[in-house]
Amino acid sequence: MARPTKPNGGAAGRNPERTRERILSAALREFAANGFAGARVDAIAWRAAINKRMLYHYFGNKEHLFREVLRRKITERQSSAEGLSGDPAESLPFWFQLSCRDADWVRLLEWEALQEADKKLIDGNSRRALATRALGRIRKQQALGYLSGEFESRHLLLAMRSLTMFPLAFPQLTRLITGQLVTDPRFQKKYAEFLKNFAAAFRPVGGRRNQTNLEN
Repeated sequence: MARPTKPNGGAAGRNPERTRERILSAALREFAANGFAGARVDAIAWRAAINKRMLYHYFGNKEHLFREVLRRKITERQSSAEGLSGDPAESLPFWFQLSCRDADWVRLLEWEALQEADKKLIDGNSRRALATRALGRIRKQQALGYLSGEFESRHLLLAMRSLTMFPLAFPQLTRLITGQLVTDPRFQKKYAEFLKNFAAAFRPVGGRRNQTNLEN
């Protein structure tokens, strides 16, 4: 791990917002590298070039910090998706490309699955509410004719998440199957094109949108 300048807490304390950002960025890297259970507060403080006391001042404890990292990343990803249509030919390549640019997020979720899957998830209530809203968007897209109504909305959402995150979550399987690294721009371009074409599998038969619903 590359070490930043030794923390002293002086200049950092004079710019609280910048300090928070540095702590959150450092925490994301540490949680993505080691998971919640394996992450060390000392390492996060070192990455952020602050002292550990300042980290506790801003976030209280490791769980609160993890919760803030989750909320920050979810907000960032939602903001990135603003303006997307409900067309899976647009959304599937978009979410895959976003995962390619945000591999730390995928790794963090993998660590959570390994370490915390059988436990009460941190910030679980808020995250379930987000999942419920995502299902609501899927159902709306089905009503508008972007997505087939023959599939159960929860299974559609799970399939879409799987398609767009699997190559990043399992880069070794991606390489074994395709012979390419997931970080290879050529693979990313081809897979994004595949997702755009494969999106037809999620559309209603005939691919026609519900004009009546669109006009209401």
